[in-house]
Amino acid sequence: MALKDDIALLSTVPLFADLGEEQLRLIAFGAERRRVPGGQTLFRQGAPADCAYIVAGGRFSLTRSTRERKDLKLGEATKGALLGEIAMISLVERKMTAVAAETSEVIRITRPLFSRMLEEYPDLAVMMHRRISANLGRMVGELLAIAPRLRG
Repeated sequence: MALKDDIALLSTVPLFADLGEEQLRLIAFGAERRRVPGGQTLFRQGAPADCAYIVAGGRFSLTRSTRERKDLKLGEATKGALLGEIAMISLVERKMTAVAAETSEVIRITRPLFSRMLEEYPDLAVMMHRRISANLGRMVGELLAIAPRLRG
């Protein structure tokens, strides 16, 4: 895909929605596009996370293993979904497993790339902090709502 297509996709991701074309271009140029065959695992629960992924096409099945080692289906990620945004700023473990439900594509955004963007555009750091904090609050609320199912 062309760089302009990646920039257009990035602009649809809520975390990046208010970024200018210059910032989006920096991310798109530095990011890596990957093709993921159907049935292949993109990442596994518990693995160290060093990047975030944006689904560029296709879909991914998202699951989480319970204490009883049962796989709990959390849903699907489709075009425009951002998976693992916290990994762009901090070393964390993956909280779920993502498997390509069909041949799919992702855009991989590494922590060093995201840090570079924040260094080059320091005013964006405050905006990103607010967005990520709001997203974390939303995710915690969603986890609390499904916590009884996660306990098995």
